[in-house]
Amino acid sequence: MFECGMLERDRQTLRRRSVTLCKELVVDELFIQALQADDILTEGMAESIMVEQTSQKRSWRLLQLLPKRGPRAFSSFCSALQETQQQHLCDLLAQSVEKNGRGMHADSVQPEEEPEGKAGQLVMERTAKKRQGFVNSSLPLPTQEEFAAKRARTHDSMEFSLDADSPINAPVLPCTLDFYHSHCQQSYKMNSSPRGLALVISNVTFDSCATTELDPRKGGEVDDEVLRKVFTELDYLVTVYRDLTAQDMKTCIENFSRQSDHQSVDSCVVCLLSHGVEGAVYGKDGQLLQLDWVFEAFDNAHCPLLQNKPKMFFIQACRGDEMDCGVEQIDGPVRTCSPSCEQRDAGREGQADAASRSRGDMGRPRIKLPQRSDMICGFASLKGQRISTAAMRNTKRGSWFIQELNKALRLHSRDTHLADILVQVNSRIKEREGYAPGTAHHRCKEMSEFTSSLCKDLYLFPKYQPQY
Repeated sequence: MFECGMLERDRQTLRRRSVTLCKELVVDELFIQALQADDILTEGMAESIMVEQTSQKRSWRLLQLLPKRGPRAFSSFCSALQETQQQHLCDLLAQSVEKNGRGMHADSVQPEEEPEGKAGQLVMERTAKKRQGFVNSSLPLPTQEEFAAKRARTHDSMEFSLDADSPINAPVLPCTLDFYHSHCQQSYKMNSSPRGLALVISNVTFDSCATTELDPRKGGEVDDEVLRKVFTELDYLVTVYRDLTAQDMKTCIENFSRQSDHQSVDSCVVCLLSHGVEGAVYGKDGQLLQLDWVFEAFDNAHCPLLQNKPKMFFIQACRGDEMDCGVEQIDGPVRTCSPSCEQRDAGREGQADAASRSRGDMGRPRIKLPQRSDMICGFASLKGQRISTAAMRNTKRGSWFIQELNKALRLHSRDTHLADILVQVNSRIKEREGYAPGTAHHRCKEMSEFTSSLCKDLYLFPKYQPQY
């Protein structure tokens, strides 16, 4: 197809930056499609790249092919980087070309550190705009972010920071009209606009005077921005709070659960991101907020406006401090990189009847609901009978769980119900390995899980609006 290979200058640039590219480049379907659109890669080449099981292997395979794909291959590669939100790598290559062969250290660029302040400010501005009518004035809102100097650790942090793939920023794919009409009858009603309210509480920094064991969750600010973007695109009214004490978290959640707007929407989302232990997450003051209390705040008794509506929870936190080192798969390839309980609850029915009569329903029996239903919760890490495990987080790109959740929602929510999306997230987390050579975290593993009391399929039907 090509009369000659890549220009020697461009070939040398790719070779000089190959270590950084293999480490940071995200080679996904969108990236490959961009190169195919420019006729740089054939269908067979694209398949040979995507069949590789890790991003590093896909990057290495691509870098082997590019120099043979003609003089336009380098510029097309840079364009694909820009189109897939990997501008930092494009800038790095441009610097190398300008230096004309004078090497720079492969790790001299820290792509996501500089924008943190701007992203944080955007979160605060958005939060301030939505605050009216949402929380009372006594709840403190975080101001411009200030990271305290890193303290010496007394033990390993309960959420490990590792290199990993970047989250994608592709637009949420829209649901088709045909798909909606063929699935809406057997699924939860999901066509209000907005679809619901979403609350994100993200604790990134912790009060050193209150606790000396909780390190800053560097990369946590990436997670809350990723969640804000994806749920906004899914037509949720998203509010983000950062760095709250356990009591402020409780106040915030109580006020959110009592919002009158829940009556006119079809669902709600709650995301909690922090350090954690089994059954609880930490406030910035080192005090614990029990997750069972959080779920109770949205049950059918405490949050009647959301009865029979799906309530989604996503918990990015450790459930213990055990690190999963993984086990070798016996028949696996060699890896070089990275039921009902009606009687039990029968004794509580009298209380529900009394509450019903107090609302003016004397003499009219009504259908009862269980105390807690229509909930689904995704956890970043496992709860086990013997151990509870740690969640993995990258200091620049955010946590593994939020990355994979973001990707799955963007690519598959158009035609996949949420339980299956979380199965896909589990599958992707299962495949990942920590990349931190020379540390105990190298090749460590993580496993996410979810629990569900959903009673129908939960499709988000993104970007579908009913025609009245």
